[in-house]
Amino acid sequence: MRLSITGRNIEVTDALRNHVEKKVGKISRYFHGEPEATAVLTVEGGRQRVELTLFVNGMILRAEAETPDLYASVDDAVDRLERRIRKFKTRINRRARRTAVEVPAAAGTEEEPEEEMRIVRVKQFAVKPMGPEEAVLQMNLLGHDFFVFRNADTGEVNVVYRRRGGGYGIIEPVED
Repeated sequence: MRLSITGRNIEVTDALRNHVEKKVGKISRYFHGEPEATAVLTVEGGRQRVELTLFVNGMILRAEAETPDLYASVDDAVDRLERRIRKFKTRINRRARRTAVEVPAAAGTEEEPEEEMRIVRVKQFAVKPMGPEEAVLQMNLLGHDFFVFRNADTGEVNVVYRRRGGGYGIIEPVED
């Protein structure tokens, strides 16, 4: 496994590097190829945060943990990532057994509160063509509530999201 370890407000010692390599190295047993991983260790005040990102076959799996102890944060983040991987593998196996997955109909937009809307972060990423089922899977692997993707069937940019009452929704653009 190719692992990149970065420290923010902390110097990554050999002992810490070995601990991260040992724990994250266990994840490689779930994959045939050589996955690429990044670990970002952050210390801010009393917070010790670890963010792990795994790149495998075009998929991105992400987990983070925050505890007062950096070593415990590494352990928690690896455990969370392992749970996501097992969940991912189970879903792929179920999908292979099924022929089709139902996707709920598109939902309308919700009204936003009338307070000042302030953009605090702008993020850019490549929008890959994929089916709605794969987009839902990717959204769950990232641990997000929504995911933007290019629909492989229509070529349009769509958004899948987790509904409050359970299930998933798709937002599709409509020309006026």
